[in-house]
Amino acid sequence: MSISVLMESSPSPVLLRPSIEARDETGVLFDPSKLQNQSTLPTEFMWPRGDLVHTQQEELNEPLIDLEGFIKGDEKATAHAVELLRTACSKHGFFQVTNHGVDSNLIQAAYQEIDVVFKLPLDKKLSFRRKPGGFSGYSVAHADRFSSKLPWKETFSFGYRGLDSDASVVHYFRSALGKDFEHTGWIYQKYCESMRELSLVIFDLLAISLGIDRHHYREFFEDGNSIMRCNYYPPCNNSGLTLGTGPHCDPTSLTILHQDQVGGLEVFADNKWHAVQPRPDALVVNLGDTFMALCNGRYKSCLHRAVVNKERERRSLVYFVCPKEDKVVRPPQDLMSRSGETREYPDFTWSDLLDFTQNHYRADVATLQSFFPWLLSSNPTSNF
Repeated sequence: MSISVLMESSPSPVLLRPSIEARDETGVLFDPSKLQNQSTLPTEFMWPRGDLVHTQQEELNEPLIDLEGFIKGDEKATAHAVELLRTACSKHGFFQVTNHGVDSNLIQAAYQEIDVVFKLPLDKKLSFRRKPGGFSGYSVAHADRFSSKLPWKETFSFGYRGLDSDASVVHYFRSALGKDFEHTGWIYQKYCESMRELSLVIFDLLAISLGIDRHHYREFFEDGNSIMRCNYYPPCNNSGLTLGTGPHCDPTSLTILHQDQVGGLEVFADNKWHAVQPRPDALVVNLGDTFMALCNGRYKSCLHRAVVNKERERRSLVYFVCPKEDKVVRPPQDLMSRSGETREYPDFTWSDLLDFTQNHYRADVATLQSFFPWLLSSNPTSNF
């Protein structure tokens, strides 16, 4: 399947997707304990044939970047990492990193704690469900936002403010889930802190690969507010008719993901879908729409999806890196002046794009194409 075919299934860039309407809060469509063994799949979970095209088990030959040498300042190792990164980001915006410095015991603890959350009774999970327009809380197949092409999954999300010293994640768990989950909050506080440190290392490497000041993106994101999301994909008897996550590019800047050993993540490259083999010692990294704008389109926002398994449950831990809401997203001046390129995208703030994707549009392959006409119509004085 070519990218043009996927684009044809997306809405016109000028029009907003009309299906984002909050559901009746009493209408719960997704209870895994009841649905996963049904012989027929509810129509709300069925996806178009074009989105369901199979990978035929072809794996993506993505680079595996060893960060140890770069972190230690080894010039030869850094040059090799930069070469791998530049090729991958120019082609599909996806790579994996090893020797990343994140404690494997912490990753395992994060899985153990989130299992406890997802196995809570449904009425308890609904007590801290995501509110309309927000991103924090429990979501049951995103049925609060969409009425068709529902993803076969549950999610639990919360924010992380990197410069806060008041243990914001712990506070969220304590206030939203109760005092019994304070320990869970501390695990995720530490996990987010580790992800933040890793993201800054990756931003340094991205800056070097683009030939700009090494600390440009680090300084841009140091005071950013990121989003942590835990995904649970239960087994599905009709796994060939639905998706755990539909084809989309992340609207955020950088995504750092750990997937369990079941597999299911797929990336679109060379005009077809490729499976991404799970690596227990590696973290998956992909670029999002905001970073594509920050480098003036030099690097690609990664188009990806997640399939579901007929027999086994799947879990993943996802850390979305975002700038501070009021930061103006534009490529660095030294990148533009050196290359003589024209601007590909208008200025925007992360709060504008977050509002667009939370309240007006369902993220897909054409999010930026649809966002900018909306932005310019809302703010005709935008710099373009």
